[in-house]
Amino acid sequence: MSTIPEKRRILIVDDERPLRDLVAGYLRREGYDVLAAADGPTALDIARASRPDLVILDVMLPGLDGVEVCRRLRQFSDAYVLMLTARTEEIDKIVGLSVGADDYVTKPFSPRELVARVKALFRRPHSGGGEPNEPPVCRFGALVIDEGRHEVSKYGRTLALTAREFALLSTLAAHPKRVFSRSQLLEHVWGQEYYDDHVVDVHVANLRKKIEDDPARPIYIETVRGVGYRFGMEAG
Repeated sequence: MSTIPEKRRILIVDDERPLRDLVAGYLRREGYDVLAAADGPTALDIARASRPDLVILDVMLPGLDGVEVCRRLRQFSDAYVLMLTARTEEIDKIVGLSVGADDYVTKPFSPRELVARVKALFRRPHSGGGEPNEPPVCRFGALVIDEGRHEVSKYGRTLALTAREFALLSTLAAHPKRVFSRSQLLEHVWGQEYYDDHVVDVHVANLRKKIEDDPARPIYIETVRGVGYRFGMEAG
């Protein structure tokens, strides 16, 4: 019996067939619709055609590695991305997150742990609408943040933000001019999951590339040296 209210589509990308089959079996038992690919180019083709809600993506893939696949995926999809890595160095995890991944799991892992992480990602706000008290649409110059639709646009063009990037932007924009320390942002955006402060810097840099006219001279997400970050523009 499904434990989720509606069927979600998950794409598993890994060149190890036994692992793909094992993870797919666990996910299907939870009621998810599961697709699979063994290499990067095939994964991108499936993602374009099938529009998965979440992609489980191995870092080490033939043809295109997982980091490059994630980078290209982000050009047309806002699906959650959960990266798998057999490497233990923190830099590998940070590189994955910097191109738009939402979370990572280090191999070897328990399939039950992976399913739990998938469920945790789906619990994060991703799309809204239809609620009696619709969240407001906030405009900051050319930048528009629609909480109800979980969308951000600029100059009328929708920006492809990850769930974490949206949560980070939403947290800062909800309190213009308020300074947040990195630890506060970790608590608000990442919750109980453990990451070091550098993850915040990586996500801010990635977010600036998407929302700022000139990321080197940001007007939305400002750095307060020695403290953290603040949203520099009032709504209006």
